[in-house]
Amino acid sequence: MKLIRYGEAGKEKIGVLIDGVRYDTSAYGGDYNEQFFEDNGLARLEEFVKANQGKLIAIAATERLGPPIARPSKIVCIGLNYAKHAQETNAKTPEEPIIFFKSTTALVGPNDAIVIPKNSTKTDWEVELALVIGKKASYVSEEEALDYVAGYCLHNDVSEREFQLERGGTWDKGKGCDTFAPLGPFLATPDEIEDVNNLRLWLKLNGETMQDGNTDDLIFGIPKLISYISQFMTLLPGDLISTGTPAGVGLGFDPPVYLKPCDVLELGIDGLGTARQVVKAYAEG
Repeated sequence: MKLIRYGEAGKEKIGVLIDGVRYDTSAYGGDYNEQFFEDNGLARLEEFVKANQGKLIAIAATERLGPPIARPSKIVCIGLNYAKHAQETNAKTPEEPIIFFKSTTALVGPNDAIVIPKNSTKTDWEVELALVIGKKASYVSEEEALDYVAGYCLHNDVSEREFQLERGGTWDKGKGCDTFAPLGPFLATPDEIEDVNNLRLWLKLNGETMQDGNTDDLIFGIPKLISYISQFMTLLPGDLISTGTPAGVGLGFDPPVYLKPCDVLELGIDGLGTARQVVKAYAEG
């Protein structure tokens, strides 16, 4: 299945994507949140969709898409997890996964605007494969880790490099600004993805390809990440893990390239759709 959420920001309704057509599933009830995943919601939603085949109401293509999951308990991200990206930033290849967090208030829809934060001069892009946890995970082994995956989606780990790298402390202050986690267009259940270890992911800035990578370049694979993170914290149903970005971020260019108002980002991953984000300047009020 492919899950979507649509409508006004903060008031999204739930739906599914079938053969390229969006359908409303509001009659199922609830939202795609922790309770949904915890209560075997994916299986029950599949039954609901089958039982209502031919009866579901199509959603207008003009409707805004929200993030495909409701605000999770946490957004866990992995840094420097593509070998070529580590090389372009002159960073040492990590011996263990680098963990940081994005604030859940950064979460927005796949085609919503990215707002350059107040006083920012180094806002950057990072196309990433993200996964959603389907059931409570604590001290999970690598062998059983994929059993905890509810699905996969496209994520832009937008980053402010000065805040992240030049302001002291951890990376988090450059990662969690409002609009810095555009997610979607949909959440695809694992059966929709042929090989998660061989997915092309790409990003264009104003029509020019900046990132063009593949998940086969991951330093730490998805089972390792889930198992590793679960040694340090309990992952709850609906939690989001973003697995890192390939080479081609603005920081890696000489001289660096950073986002400015009116820039347009287009990005995508095999089997997980595409997104388009226009960059806007911060405005008071």
